[in-house]
Amino acid sequence: MMTVILKTLLGQIQGLSGNPHSATSRTYFLCFCTSLLHFKVPWVSRLIRKLYMASPSNDSTAPVSEFLLICFPNFQSWQHWLSLPLSLLFLLAMGANTTLLITIQLEASLHQPLYYLLSLLSLLDIVLCLTVIPKVLAIFWFDLRSISFPACFLQMFIMNSFLTMESCTFMVMAYDRYVAICHPLRYPSIITDQFVARAVVFVIARNAFVSLPVPMLSARLRYCAGNIIKNCICTNLSVSKLSCDDITFNQLYQFVAGWTLLGSDLILIVISYSFILKVVLRIKAEGAVAKALSTCGSHFILILFFSTVLLVLVITNLARKRIPPDVPILLNILHHLIPPALNPIVYGVRTKEIKQGIQNLLKRL
Repeated sequence: MMTVILKTLLGQIQGLSGNPHSATSRTYFLCFCTSLLHFKVPWVSRLIRKLYMASPSNDSTAPVSEFLLICFPNFQSWQHWLSLPLSLLFLLAMGANTTLLITIQLEASLHQPLYYLLSLLSLLDIVLCLTVIPKVLAIFWFDLRSISFPACFLQMFIMNSFLTMESCTFMVMAYDRYVAICHPLRYPSIITDQFVARAVVFVIARNAFVSLPVPMLSARLRYCAGNIIKNCICTNLSVSKLSCDDITFNQLYQFVAGWTLLGSDLILIVISYSFILKVVLRIKAEGAVAKALSTCGSHFILILFFSTVLLVLVITNLARKRIPPDVPILLNILHHLIPPALNPIVYGVRTKEIKQGIQNLLKRL
């Protein structure tokens, strides 16, 4: 009779062992069966071994120490061909931004608030490129897909925080242009070196503080669905999908924080340019309108580059079910390459002072 009862219990345990929410029930069964050991029924010891193997402490997967990045899971044959244009864009971005930084550093005429802000933008672009692109090229060329647990979340933090830092820098530059055109006489007293220093501290502190919880929340998750990330980079969405925990709050926080930062910057940029346009349209002097718009042209083009690529990336992610999954991955990579490569070129071509500074730099070489 006891054997029949224990066989029934064993069947129940086999059913419970696949349920992650039955830890309490397994514990009760284990205590009950232990108390029956003195009956010396063979099924008891077998039952206890089954229960022990199904217990939460032994059923949980080992802690993830690294992830594997699988770029373009459906079109991996593209990787070698795609590496060439990505390498050229990477070299262009690094070379152009480095040249711009050296030019601003060496040319005394460029030691002005606007060019200091432009230097900050170049630094952010360089860090973003170095955080993302070398790893992508290492995957393409040498099949080095593994990335350590800390490195993955560090990359996630840099991508989230520096992206919003760039947006915030554009907002400060828009304010600089607003003061220059709408209040030209007060510009030297408002836009000072001290203002730039405070703006840099604000850009870094605000975005780093708000973006820090994103990788922290992801790092606290339990990863039991494997360690293969179907992406070239450690985005929050791609990584958190591997967790067996509820990621609703994680995704909600990134959505609210990201759109709060980017949305507020965009609103302030639009307001600044609305005031600029209003003042410019009132100018009646011949050639004054063209000159005023020229001072904002380069900045406006950079904002268009940044916003357009970001908007396309957002739209493709929203329509993920209707397009191949490799398209958002490619756009995410290009978003870390195209604006950094074009930003210094646009300012170098359209700004006479920077163009002259680059020419002087080349003469010294």
